[in-house]
This record gives sequence, C-alpha cells and structure tokens, in this order.
Amino acid sequence: MKPERLLSLDAFRGFTIAGMIMVNNPGSWEYVYPQLRHADWHGWTFTDFVFPFFLWIVGVTMTFSFAVRISKGDSNRKLILNVVRRSAIIFALGLFLTGFPFGFLWDHQFSFSTIRIPGVLQRIAVCYLISSIIYIYTSRRGQIISIALLFLSYWLMMFYIPIPEFGAGLFEKGKNFAAYIDSLFLSGHMWRATKTWDPEGLISTIPAIATTLLGAITGDYIRKSEHSKIEKSAWMFVAGAIMLLIGAALDMWMPINKSLWTVSYSIFIGGWALCLFGIFYFLIDAKGIKTWSQPFVVYGMNAIFVYVLSGVVAKSIGLWKFNVRLSDGTFSTISLKSIIMQNIFDPLFSPINSSLAFAVFFIAVMYLVVWILYKKKIFIKV
Repeated sequence: MKPERLLSLDAFRGFTIAGMIMVNNPGSWEYVYPQLRHADWHGWTFTDFVFPFFLWIVGVTMTFSFAVRISKGDSNRKLILNVVRRSAIIFALGLFLTGFPFGFLWDHQFSFSTIRIPGVLQRIAVCYLISSIIYIYTSRRGQIISIALLFLSYWLMMFYIPIPEFGAGLFEKGKNFAAYIDSLFLSGHMWRATKTWDPEGLISTIPAIATTLLGAITGDYIRKSEHSKIEKSAWMFVAGAIMLLIGAALDMWMPINKSLWTVSYSIFIGGWALCLFGIFYFLIDAKGIKTWSQPFVVYGMNAIFVYVLSGVVAKSIGLWKFNVRLSDGTFSTISLKSIIMQNIFDPLFSPINSSLAFAVFFIAVMYLVVWILYKKKIFIKV
C-alpha cells in the first residue's frame, strides 16, 4: 500500500528551504540581524538550524520514498542505483553552484584549479548516499548502532588524535583535527572565506550523516507506529526535548558548533527538528489546520530547484554590473543588486532593515516562481 503523503513534511521542508534562502541573501553582509547570521564559532543562532533541519528532513523523506518504491517491487539493488544517481546529480548541482558563472559576468576569480569541492548540496549528496545504504541494509537497531558509532568515531578523533603544532582535543578555529584533515585532502579547494578549513569538510560530515539517520528513524516511527497522530506529535516533542537536554549537557565537554558539526550540535539540532516538526505534524496532519502552511508547501514541493535557482540569481545580480552616472557627473561600475538596494530599499529603511527587506523581497520573488510551477503541477525532482 502506498504510504500517506505527509503535508507537514512538505511544509517543514519549505519552511527550511525558505530559511536557507533568506539567511543566504541579505541586502548587505555588513548589516544583518544576529539571528540571521551564523554564530561566529561556538554557540548557535536560527541560521545554524536551517541546514541541519534540511538534512534531517532528507532522512525522514527517504523512508517514505523507499516505501513507495518497495511497494512497486523495487529490489535493494534498484533502490541503491537510484540513490547513487540522485546523489551524483545533487553533488554535481553543488559544484555547478560553486563554480557559476564560470568566469563570465565579471567573475574574475573563478578557476577550476581552486574550485571549492565541499558545499551544502555536496554534503546533502554524501549524507543521503551513505545514510540510505545504512537504512536499506539495516534494521532500526542497526541504524541506532550506526548513529552511535558515527558519534563515537567523531568524538574519539576530535579528542584523541593529535595534530602537528596543536596536539589533540582542541576545538579552536583552524586548530582542530577536522581542520587538519581538510588541509591535507582539500587544500586549495575549500571555502574562500576560511581557506584552511571548510564548514562542510570531511570529518564534520560524519556526524552530519548521523543527523540524516535521526531523521530516518523519525520517518520510520511516523510510518509504522500504531499511535494516533496526536500521540505521535507528543512523542516527537518529548523525544526532541530529551535530545535538547542531552545536547546542551554535552556542550560542557564538546561545544555546540555548526562549522565542526559536533556531536553536541547534532543531537541538539536533532532535538529542535523533532520539536518543531512535531508542531507542524500536530497542526497540519493531526488537527487539519493547513491554510497557514500553504506558502511553505509551495516552497517544499520544489525545494532543490528553488535552492539552486536562488543561488544562480543571487550570484548573477551580484556580478552583473552597469556603468552608472553619479551626481557629480562621474561614472561608477556597480552591480544590479546595488542598484536595487540604492533605489528601492535604502531610501525607505535603516541599513539593517534595508538589508532584511531585500532578503524578504528575494524570498518573495523565488516564491512567485515556485508558485507558478505549483499551480501548473510541475515538480522538479532529481
């Protein structure tokens, strides 16, 4: 029997992707409210929630997707081949976003010799691939053991493997085991802002896989449990609260840190995901209160597409430049984004609210695109 579609999951996915787009596109990076930028290092803000939420959602979603394919008679081999294909496409889209526009549109910094290899979509691809293999070939007990082993291996590496100059057990920026491994294997291909380590690097992907598996366990609970929908909402909230407490407690030994994706961070964020999704599930699927969620559902039905589109548009308007005549008669070359800011938002708001207004405007423009697709029942999947 085909599993029931979770409207709350579409809405939560849309909420998350809209959040990702919003925090990635302020009008000016100089003027951003604290909750709309990442924590400088240890700690967390709203911005540090959105990416792990999406990975967690990937885990929930794949349980329903696999159930549909299995109901159609797909073998494990066919499931894995489909996972490999999708992972390769998502990884390639990530590289495309990183490299775009490949030296055109006044992009004078691009080079294949220094292209960033890690990234958001790349991490999604890797986590989806590995967590899918674990999910397909193990029971729930095996998945829980896998999560424990992923956390334990990360914990042992970060605390007990010494690195040159700094030793073992450090969690300082650029002076930890994860940064050392990034510098060994990704040198010259990391995020330009950090240079010597990458927030989507190799070692931090290990607990990120566990985040995805936490979502898969949640998805299986929703699909298979005989509890009522209200009871499921309650249990998700209780489990989430327990994980929040565990994550906060572990912060005393291993700091909550998004860039390192520490064990404490993974558990803490997993708790938040359970609690927040529990609310979505209670309101939308258990109580049938759906109207408020429609914009998020529209976003969620074309999530990867709108994320890639937003990245392409954001880069394009930042690099597309024009010669503009200034009040003193001279000319200056400025980007399309700057023209929009200076002529629409800056005259109306303070600098920080102007920056926020642009982000909201950008989300609205992206929403218009996916709303048209939604109305035409066009859902672009990979």
